[in-house]
Amino acid sequence: MSYFPISARDIEALVKAVRLGEEVKPSQQAKRDVFRDYGILGTEKDRILTAIYYDIWRRMGIIDRIASEVVGVKDVAILDPWLRAAIRVAIELLVFERFVRDSRYRDFREILIKYLKGRIAKLLSSETHPYVGVYFWNIVDLIARYKWEPKDLYEDWEYRYMISRTVIERIVSLIGFNEAKKLLTEFNRVYPICVRVNLLKSSVEEVLKALRSEGIDTVVGSYVDTVVKFKGPYNFDKSKLFKEGKIVIQDEAAALASILLNPKPGEVVVDMCAAPGGKTEHMGELMRNQGVIYAFDIDEARIKRMKELLTRAGITIVKIYREDARSAVDILGGGVVDKVLVDAPCSSSGTLMKNQELRWRITEDSIREAYTIQYELLKTAIKLVKPGGRILYTTCSIFREENEDIVDRILREFSDSIKLIPLNSPFDQGFIPGTMRAWPHRHKTLGFFYALFEKVGV
Repeated sequence: MSYFPISARDIEALVKAVRLGEEVKPSQQAKRDVFRDYGILGTEKDRILTAIYYDIWRRMGIIDRIASEVVGVKDVAILDPWLRAAIRVAIELLVFERFVRDSRYRDFREILIKYLKGRIAKLLSSETHPYVGVYFWNIVDLIARYKWEPKDLYEDWEYRYMISRTVIERIVSLIGFNEAKKLLTEFNRVYPICVRVNLLKSSVEEVLKALRSEGIDTVVGSYVDTVVKFKGPYNFDKSKLFKEGKIVIQDEAAALASILLNPKPGEVVVDMCAAPGGKTEHMGELMRNQGVIYAFDIDEARIKRMKELLTRAGITIVKIYREDARSAVDILGGGVVDKVLVDAPCSSSGTLMKNQELRWRITEDSIREAYTIQYELLKTAIKLVKPGGRILYTTCSIFREENEDIVDRILREFSDSIKLIPLNSPFDQGFIPGTMRAWPHRHKTLGFFYALFEKVGV
């Protein structure tokens, strides 16, 4: 009998991580928190369990449909959160997980069932009610007997690419069938860890040398020369570079945003949706800690993370407001700032390779709601900025409604107040000339959209 790579305790950690992942965003933060508590973070098992955890989120829509069939409910949202998490893990392990189909582990299906009926059923009993543990014990047998087959082409694509029908249909309508397959395939590629070097505290050369001394193969970004990429896992909790604020976790496409806005030392800048602070911190670097950045956000937990980041990075010019950025004019006044970053709340559809839970949560309603907020934020930004001042509008969405459609509406309604400053590199032109898009399948970054405006007149 071959060595089985996961234990009952490991499955318990997965259940707890999936349970926490419904509350803590992004879901990888929940995974890191639980894996740290269980001593998994940075160990040999980290890679295996992380892969399973992400597979659960990638397949969540299909998993929840199976759970609905097995349990006999229309929507798994009505289930106890602990039971829901345990059922999701059980379905992934017994229906989809490669260990079940691997001939080397042919004897371990029964061991998995034993783990689930034993330690996981006890976990549910202790966290909820003894009846829930007993109920799960019986559900495990139904899951073990379940055979999944796609009912139509889109279900087959949902399984193949692990992305919802809603997103797939939108991508096809946006870029066509053939290119859609390339983008959907890219969303399932394992992306490297990206960090940006804090030039106020270090240099690219120093960071590369330190990482390579740890045996880590590194690559400098193709579009932002202060970004360093490497394969995970990487334990940031134990990283001296991270703890000393010499590196900041940030994707290359996101790192370009602050560079495009180009805030100068001594300027007054507003970051309208600032937390958890990666772009705020970067602007503070570019301003060399001279001037002021007014950072707005409403999420207390994310603001806490931003404060920790700014302290770690040594950025001292940020004034934080726990306020809706749409009230920024009432707080700061109109026509008083040099630059505004509107990194707007969005569907985050360009980040599906890293934010696995979004694959099944993006809906038509959520896109419409984001559009409304994005439009209102840009209107506020126009009031905030001085004549001659600039506004950078960015999203990590690939959908036209959240990007070019917003820009088109703003340009039409405020034609006497703003103009578009063309962006021509380093990524591709958007669907409106002068706007720019980073595409995962073309540029190997997160999907990102950029539009730079300048206020004109008095």
